[in-house]
Amino acid sequence: MGDLPGRSVPAAGTGVRVGGLRLRSPVWLVPAGVTLVVALAGLDAAQLWRDELATWSAASRPVSGLLRLAGTIDAATVPYYLLMHAWVAVAGDSVAALRLPSALAMAAAAGLTAGLGQRLCDSRVGTLAGLLFAVLPGTARYAQEARPYALATALAVLSTLLLVDALRRPGWGRWAAYAAATTALGLTHLIALTVLAAHAVAVLGTVSGPDRPQSDQGPPDRGRSDRWRAAWPWLAALVPVALAVAPLALLASGQRARQLDWVDGSRPADLAALPGGVAQSGVVGGVLIGLAAFGLVRAGRRMVLPASCVVLPVSLLFLAGLVVPLWVPRYLIFVVPFACLLAGGALASARLPGALVVVALAGLLGLPDQAALRRSHEWPRTVTVDYRGAARIVAAGQRAGDAVVYSPRDNWLFLDLGLRYHLGEQMPRDVLLVADQDRRGDLWATECDRPAECLAGTDRVWLVLAGHHRDPLAAVPALKGDALRANYHVTQIWLRPNLTITLLIR
Repeated sequence: MGDLPGRSVPAAGTGVRVGGLRLRSPVWLVPAGVTLVVALAGLDAAQLWRDELATWSAASRPVSGLLRLAGTIDAATVPYYLLMHAWVAVAGDSVAALRLPSALAMAAAAGLTAGLGQRLCDSRVGTLAGLLFAVLPGTARYAQEARPYALATALAVLSTLLLVDALRRPGWGRWAAYAAATTALGLTHLIALTVLAAHAVAVLGTVSGPDRPQSDQGPPDRGRSDRWRAAWPWLAALVPVALAVAPLALLASGQRARQLDWVDGSRPADLAALPGGVAQSGVVGGVLIGLAAFGLVRAGRRMVLPASCVVLPVSLLFLAGLVVPLWVPRYLIFVVPFACLLAGGALASARLPGALVVVALAGLLGLPDQAALRRSHEWPRTVTVDYRGAARIVAAGQRAGDAVVYSPRDNWLFLDLGLRYHLGEQMPRDVLLVADQDRRGDLWATECDRPAECLAGTDRVWLVLAGHHRDPLAAVPALKGDALRANYHVTQIWLRPNLTITLLIR
């Protein structure tokens, strides 16, 4: 099978000796456990950032509201929102509750990475790959984010693992499992389906059997026939994937201009920055790439599949980004486990204590970034938007009848969602609100087009502005600014990171 070796694999676990006994444990257990511990450490330390506020807003709506949202924007993420809608109904919407599914998914990704490494090489490669994945700052970053990337990472590895099993021991049950995992992957993260290009390489590299001598493989025509015979079950498994994902992809493609209006086209420098972006650390990303390159050279054909799962999705997204702005490093987080498999192959060439020292060193190099991501999920960290601090100021100073006004309200900072999440029932009256996000089927609300009339009868207004402003009233544009300047004066100003909170009195 070329990249899918037919060599015997040790029993489904690694082991240590205690006295005369050899204690075995599943190969996935330690990597998954370490990843879960790292992911749960400080899970709710960083406040929700804007993308997570979008998740909270969507997951808090009824199913009918989510369907409206799919028709206007963010259709590609609506299946994840539906999952989170069910989760929030059971677990609540605290910061820890919103992030816990991602933490569990990333732990599963680490365990599956170890299992895939065992299938392709041996338990040592799998365990070392899983442990390296566990200590990457990027693993913790996306394990602590209420977005679909951790789930997509786990599903990408699961789909690949099921493909390896189906190619080695074909059967409709295994192909059905592969189809189900791949469908879930596409519904979770459309771009992650670029991993199918690597799967195609594995399928077309399959000749009649891994252990069959070259002299028994028959003439070239027979070899081509065998390749296609192996390809048909795979192509059949992709039919339900296409049926489920194609409508979503078509709907999402019509929303791209609005959804990704902040994304630039691909540039060569983006490829150089990618390791640091997905690892959330330039130094650790460099270590990962160096180990992965060495592992590929050392392992050769055994690592063609994980290498393809890195190179092909990155190349396809980069090339697509030259035509359509799509290049966002976090969209490629699902390739990291496969890079760790390549690195695991390099580490396995050393004695186990030395290999573990390298893994520990990678973890130590990433400690500053591990600490930073638990302070803020923004990138760079200096652009934190302190929704929680603004909410505390308003909660401490508000009176009955107070109103709140935001500027701007139609951008990606989601000032209104940030305050509403932290204030809940204590939220002042949104005096300019005409239609909220749920009613609009959108991530933004509609405001009154005659703000002076809507503000009539309101004596105190909390003005929440993006950025820092010495003259908050002058920073509000158009009719909203005119109405505020004509009828209110500033009594107090508070500055929080990237926010200005002002109390206005009529």
